[in-house]
Amino acid sequence: MSELPSIRPVRPSDHPDVRRVVERAFGSVVEADLAERIRASSEYIPELELVAVCDHDVSGHVMVSSALLRRDDGDVPIVMLSPLAVDPAHQRRGIGSALVRVVADRTARRDEPLIVVEGDHRYYARFGFEHAAPYGITLPLPDWAPSEAGQVLWLGDAPAPGVPHALRGTVVYPPAFDGL
Repeated sequence: MSELPSIRPVRPSDHPDVRRVVERAFGSVVEADLAERIRASSEYIPELELVAVCDHDVSGHVMVSSALLRRDDGDVPIVMLSPLAVDPAHQRRGIGSALVRVVADRTARRDEPLIVVEGDHRYYARFGFEHAAPYGITLPLPDWAPSEAGQVLWLGDAPAPGVPHALRGTVVYPPAFDGL
């Protein structure tokens, strides 16, 4: 890599490259199909789908889209980060970190209170993501995933873990995630 990556919103001409990057990063088409389903859904937030470009090639991708927080008194709209992918040929160079930081900043500027993610807590902790359960937020994780995989990044003032907060409940993934 001869230049630092630039981060920018995805363009329609990037879609084939995004698919390639996501397939290579995850080693399957499932996550690439997910990105396309999100893009075609009403939960899609175009300004929060970003790519990293290195040497004029798309090397990384991230999306933040709408989801719901189900509470006893009704659903509250929130956002979630998924998927995040970096082409294996470009991994371990800070591209994923740059994508997460930029998309979190852009999400905060939209006055979103939080971002949820399902992922490796050791990776996402470096960006301020925390285990969601102590805040009363649960994610529908696969049986094999540890509860710490359900994480939240507070974009404003974070409540204290275990202290009652208005944003408590169960994350409801949008229909694009059905069947995963």
